Amino acid sequence: MTSSYDAIDAAQEAAKRNLWLHFTRMSAYEQTDIPVIVRGAGAYVFDQHGKRYLDGLSGLFVSQVGHGRQEIADAGARQAAELAYFPLWSYAHPKAIELAQRLADLAPGELNRVFFTTSGSEAVESAWKLAKQYFKLTGHPGKYKVISRDIAYHGTSMGALAITGLADIKHPFEPLLPGGVRVPNTNFYRAPDFLAGDEAEFGRWAADEIERAILREGPESVAAVFLEPVQNSGGCFPPPPGYFERVREICDRYHVLLVSDEVICAFGRLGYYFGSQRYRYQPDIITFAKGVTSGYSPLGGMIATDALMEPFTEGTATFLHGITFAGHPVSAAVALANLDIFEKEDLLGNVRANEGAFRSTLEKLYDLPIVGDVRGAGYFYGIEMVKDKVTRETFTSDESERLLRGFLSHALFDAGLVCRADDRGDPVIQLSPPLICGQEHFDEIERILRAVLTEAWALI
Repeated sequence: MTSSYDAIDAAQEAAKRNLWLHFTRMSAYEQTDIPVIVRGAGAYVFDQHGKRYLDGLSGLFVSQVGHGRQEIADAGARQAAELAYFPLWSYAHPKAIELAQRLADLAPGELNRVFFTTSGSEAVESAWKLAKQYFKLTGHPGKYKVISRDIAYHGTSMGALAITGLADIKHPFEPLLPGGVRVPNTNFYRAPDFLAGDEAEFGRWAADEIERAILREGPESVAAVFLEPVQNSGGCFPPPPGYFERVREICDRYHVLLVSDEVICAFGRLGYYFGSQRYRYQPDIITFAKGVTSGYSPLGGMIATDALMEPFTEGTATFLHGITFAGHPVSAAVALANLDIFEKEDLLGNVRANEGAFRSTLEKLYDLPIVGDVRGAGYFYGIEMVKDKVTRETFTSDESERLLRGFLSHALFDAGLVCRADDRGDPVIQLSPPLICGQEHFDEIERILRAVLTEAWALI
């Protein structure tokens, strides 16, 4: 008779032999077990040994409504029994129609045209392809370049990677598609000295850098600007006051599309269905994924304005792009059930009501010498770690390696918290809990962080 311990050992052996983990140093598990998460309930997940962890990252900024929602699973099962699959290539199916209408109703302004994908990278690539073909159809064939921010992450497929601003994950795959142009991000904690005392002025400068980049490249060659409402990579950079208002003015002046990449920031992460609504700017395209289904099934997409669709509604023009599983019937049914929970439980209201408490609970950590900055919005925060709080001196590459991968990543997980210890930029811990969380979860996060960061400082 096989024991549960034998089964766990067999699963470990199979995982190490056959499973290739994403963004993972496989050598790290030569002498240790791969964590295997087997179930979830609410804000928590459980491993193969039954140990419980607070999912402080919502899986990967995904699990908005929490784990174990039977009504979402049931919605997917019902749809699979009725119509498991049919493509959106020249056909439609009821759930894709219903979801497209619902998303268009939720999106700001004239964003009424929904093009589905299966992931965020595909959504970003779709937006770039749309921008390029749109300008070709409207008499501006030279507009193909895209502007994005330093160390911003917009995906890892080859097109999206050209927009991504993280050099280290680009080098292995170069040469990339031409046209990616980088500008400064909105990390006010690391603002240039001449702007360090005025966040609004810093925001104006950062926005104006986009204009300068357009002028350097030539407005006739720039198709789009890709920006997240709150930049993820680098540790949750919110926009300074007036930033997006200024960016919108610049895009309008030079006939450049503003793409709001909301793969993370949409569906309640910032307390609104779309982050652009929180910061009151009107995009030409919104890209989305992750939270639209709370991870119960893969789905992504872009929402474009009627104006961008217009050239494709006449004659023989066709958007020459498609994805086999885009708008999958089961995923669309799951997304609709997910959005029903948003409405029924007022999850947007929960985030807006509790984000101040989440911030203030995390800010208690300022009394630790290693904590330099706490920043973010909604249920989306980063904690930057420093060697010296007064000078804001950061860690060297070797020190970051020892701190993050040598200690923090496994110590936080061992302590029962799923989060991200990241050094894409300066070293940070990122937190993005499910939208159902409240003060008890914030307190648990703070207790674990306090204990582990205190130990980390003692080891430095």
